[in-house]
Amino acid sequence: MNADDLYARPRSQVTRFCFDEQVARVFDDMLQRSVPLYAESLRRQAQLAAHFYRPHTRIYDLGCSHGNFIAAFCAEMAQRPFQLQAVDPAEAMLQRCRQRLGELVLGSQQQVELLACPAQQLHFAPASVVVINLTLQFLPLTEREPLLRRIYQALVPGGLLLLTEKIEHEQAPLAELERDWYYRFKAENGYSQLEISQKREALEQVLVPESCQAHEQRLRRCGFDQIALWLKWFNFAGFLCLK
Repeated sequence: MNADDLYARPRSQVTRFCFDEQVARVFDDMLQRSVPLYAESLRRQAQLAAHFYRPHTRIYDLGCSHGNFIAAFCAEMAQRPFQLQAVDPAEAMLQRCRQRLGELVLGSQQQVELLACPAQQLHFAPASVVVINLTLQFLPLTEREPLLRRIYQALVPGGLLLLTEKIEHEQAPLAELERDWYYRFKAENGYSQLEISQKREALEQVLVPESCQAHEQRLRRCGFDQIALWLKWFNFAGFLCLK
């Protein structure tokens, strides 16, 4: 695993963060050191997805990056047949995902299809599970609700949406507290103050977080009326939504 050293040296100008080849090279290390409870979240999501998956439907992974969820789900499904479609607009990410899938031993009826396109452009077939891990936060605000409406329409009755997001508390003092503790978490994982500062600047106007309340209100507007906040760590949250 390549170490995330992208922001370890001072930059005269910090450019906007994007999922290019440089990021793809260190992304696994970046995730482990930057996302609290990442391994636990993936494990439980894979278990939930395997529990809710129904034959003759699809499971979607929107923003699949290196395929970490796909690998966990394949392991959880063992030899059960499934159809999984994963999308990511970043070709550098999909290239590593393809390499990873090539190392997985899948059953003859286990189908994984990778598509290089934004989630907003995907044509959905009937689905029993949709997973969105740290992806909605990178979409323009105006495009988030239309995507979730299409997902709700594609889900079969009893279908599952798993949504994980970086969030921001509605009350400023608590938002500041959660940010501070998140930066403490990153420092404990070996990031310097320079790295934390430059990464924060690179993500401004690229990653736009919302509050838990804003997410839940949008999900309800889209039709979801069974919503659980199943995972919460300061300014990270995981939602479980049933149709």
